[in-house]
Amino acid sequence: MLDTSARLLKLLSLLQAHRDWSGPELSERLGVSTRTIRNDVERLRSLGYPVHATPGVAGGYRLGAGAALPPLLLDDEEAVAVAVGLGRATGGGVEGIEESSVRALAKLEQVLPSRLRSRINALNTYTVQIPGKAPSVSPGVLTAIAVSARDHERLRFDYTGHDGSTGARDVEPHRLVHRRGRWYLVGYDVERKDWRTFRVDRITPRTPSGPRFAPRELPGDGDVAAYVEKGVNTAMWRYRATVLLHAPIERMSHLPQGLELEPVDDATCLVRGGGDDLDGMAAWMGLLGVDFEVLDSPELAEAVLRLSERFRRAAGGDHRPA
Repeated sequence: MLDTSARLLKLLSLLQAHRDWSGPELSERLGVSTRTIRNDVERLRSLGYPVHATPGVAGGYRLGAGAALPPLLLDDEEAVAVAVGLGRATGGGVEGIEESSVRALAKLEQVLPSRLRSRINALNTYTVQIPGKAPSVSPGVLTAIAVSARDHERLRFDYTGHDGSTGARDVEPHRLVHRRGRWYLVGYDVERKDWRTFRVDRITPRTPSGPRFAPRELPGDGDVAAYVEKGVNTAMWRYRATVLLHAPIERMSHLPQGLELEPVDDATCLVRGGGDDLDGMAAWMGLLGVDFEVLDSPELAEAVLRLSERFRRAAGGDHRPA
């Protein structure tokens, strides 16, 4: 059994790691009686930790938010993870976070045992971070969007499009997504009656926020990361096409993310995608190893014909496959 001091530290660590604990759960984890748990909770309160207790069968203990940050208890792996995360945060992405991250990392390193400082210093020394070129965003904008999403309040903002034009938007915010150095907002555009993805660095919020709304279900399987990945990958395509593949959809399940696959019957399926290079798109279609038909892109159809003529000439003119 742990002595009293070690048990208090372990109890505090458990309360910090989990939102709610029942008395029996803590009793089992620490190997003491529920009466001892109650006494230990009182000791933590006397030290200034706001531990809330809820009576009854469904009751338990919760560490509340205090007026000041209480000391955090981190194990070795957690301390390394926090230090590495702070080090990466100094690379930017959010305005002003670099300086705050450096200060927090300096404070953390002062209290780390030597064995952990050595591990973290080795990791930082032999790791090269390539700064991203993505524009940074304001923490105030991020928090304003997050609060509106949490409270289910419409977000009104001015938005700058790819072409530099600006316009007002009225959006039901769903989630913030951080992808490769950029921040994106996924939300339902009320005026356009459809889901949209917005770059946060192009958003200028308006005040006050709009009325409350009932949350909607994101299209598809609800995977917001996949939704943004698909939207970002396709947003800048110069050419788009729908192609009928003479193969069952199960055979085409290996196709890259960002392409839409739709079954037609047991022997065929549709693929929707695009790109900036028609010849490259035509060559890629040929590499699939199945017959296909271009349904709605005359430009891609022309590229397929050019490629087929080139291959025919390379094979010696009038040769025909056996």
